[in-house]
Amino acid sequence: MATYKTYDTIGIREDLQDAIYDISPTTTPFMSTVGRTKAKNTYHEWQTDSLADVNLANAQVEGADAVSATLTPTTRVGNYTQISDKVIQVSTTDDVVDKAGRSTETAYQLSKASAEIKRDMESILLSDQAQSAGTAGTPRLLGGLASWITTNTVDTAGGALTEDMLKEAVLKAYNSGGEPDVLLVSPANKQVVSTFAGIAEQRYQAPKSSPTTIIGSADVYLSDFGSVNVVPDRFLSDDYSYVLDPSMASVAYLRPFKSQKLAKMGDSEKHLLNVEYTLVVNNESAHAMMSDET
Repeated sequence: MATYKTYDTIGIREDLQDAIYDISPTTTPFMSTVGRTKAKNTYHEWQTDSLADVNLANAQVEGADAVSATLTPTTRVGNYTQISDKVIQVSTTDDVVDKAGRSTETAYQLSKASAEIKRDMESILLSDQAQSAGTAGTPRLLGGLASWITTNTVDTAGGALTEDMLKEAVLKAYNSGGEPDVLLVSPANKQVVSTFAGIAEQRYQAPKSSPTTIIGSADVYLSDFGSVNVVPDRFLSDDYSYVLDPSMASVAYLRPFKSQKLAKMGDSEKHLLNVEYTLVVNNESAHAMMSDET
C-alpha cells in the first residue's frame, strides 16, 4: 500500500508569517539633527547680519569730536515652501479581507507613504536644488542646502575627500563664527573619513572570557576647534559632505504632515498624505561644504 504524503493531501493550511519585512532605509539624520520651526507664508524669510572687520587702527585722539560710523543694514533672505505628497487608493474589499502583517491595507500604505515622503524630504533638503517661486502650472521649489552654502566651500576638483580638505572646511566655518560639531557624509565617504588620523581612538580591553571587540567605525573627529560627530546619511550624494552647526539650520513647516480622505469616486477609498515645508539656513557662514567629490 502506497504511503500517503503531503503531496497527495488537499486542504493543508498555508504557513504565512504574520509579518512584513522591509529594510528600506528610513532614518533621516539631517532632519533629526537640525531644528524645527513654523512658516507662515509660502516664502519664509529671516535676517542675517555680521560685525565689521577688526580695525587695528582704532585709536582716537584725546578730546576729539565723535565721528559717526558707517552703519550697515541687515540682510533679508528667504526660501520657498515646497509641497511633497503621496496618494494611495485601496478598494473597499481589500480593506476588509483578512491579510497577514497588517490590520488594513489603507493603514499599511499610509505608513509606507509617510516614510517615503520623509526620505524624499531628506534628499531634497540636502541637494543643490535651486529655489523657485513656481507658477500656476509648476510647483514651488525650496533651495537645498548645497545651494545655500557659498562662503565656506572647499572644491575637491573631482577628487576623493581628504583630511586636509576637512580641516580647511572646519577652519573656514570656525573663522566665520560657526560652532560646527557635525560632519554629514554619504556612507561611502564615511568609510573614507574612518581612515583620517584625527579620528578619536577607541581602545577596548579584551574580557577574559570572550573575544576582543574590534571597533572599525569612526564616530568622532577631533578637530583643532572641538569634536565633530561623523554622521552617515544614506540620502546624501557622494558629491557633497557638510560641516554643520545644527543650531544654525532648521526645517520650517507651513503645513505639517496630514492625511485626508479624498472624495469618493467609486468602490474604493483615496487618501492624500502631504506636507509643506522649507529649509531655513539661519546664517550660511556657520556651515561649510566640500563639493565635487568622487
